[in-house]
Amino acid sequence: MTVSSERQIIYPDSDGQPMADNTKQFRWIVLLKENLECLFAQNPDVFVAGDLLWYPVEGNPEIRVAPDVFVVFGRQKGDRGSYRQWLEDNIAPQVVFEILSPGNTLKEMIKKQQFYDRYGVEEYYIYNPENNELTGLQRLEDSLTVIEEIKNWTSPRLGIRFVVTPETLEVYYPDGTPFLTTIELKQRAENEKQRADSAESELAFIKQFLHRQGIEIPKMDSNSN
Repeated sequence: MTVSSERQIIYPDSDGQPMADNTKQFRWIVLLKENLECLFAQNPDVFVAGDLLWYPVEGNPEIRVAPDVFVVFGRQKGDRGSYRQWLEDNIAPQVVFEILSPGNTLKEMIKKQQFYDRYGVEEYYIYNPENNELTGLQRLEDSLTVIEEIKNWTSPRLGIRFVVTPETLEVYYPDGTPFLTTIELKQRAENEKQRADSAESELAFIKQFLHRQGIEIPKMDSNSN
């Protein structure tokens, strides 16, 4: 009997680290992830993830990182235990976000920057909610380079705009709508549904009134131009 010398390589779905160290960091991670998912909800080939391990090299499970939020263009939405790049047409996340906490060390952040630089990230944004400092890096000439004017910056890949005010960071959709919290997003969806229901009820009332007057609204032919 021949015993295979090949060992099974395990790619863990967790690094044992918490998603966030505090509530402020967690709120920012959720804010970015949820709004980016809303932004690309109609595009099946944009994958958005939060706190998901990214393995860029097959056969090397020790080479990994779990960005707070990342966006991949060209990959389908769907559940994953981890992002194994060789199973994803070898497409690396193009945009990465990190939200700092007091527990982050300079050494740790330098290693992350080197990782993202080496494995092809195009845009890398780091926000520190404690001191309201936003840092951005953009790939220029095959390396991540600091964005000097970041206080009113529009992401080339995402189309979203960052505005750093004296109090906080504001993020806007391409149409100028601000990023909203999960509660605000739910409230907006509810308001839109109520408006749609109201419009439908109004249309039904008009049709009923016209019917009583002997006026029928012709049905639209779906095949007509």
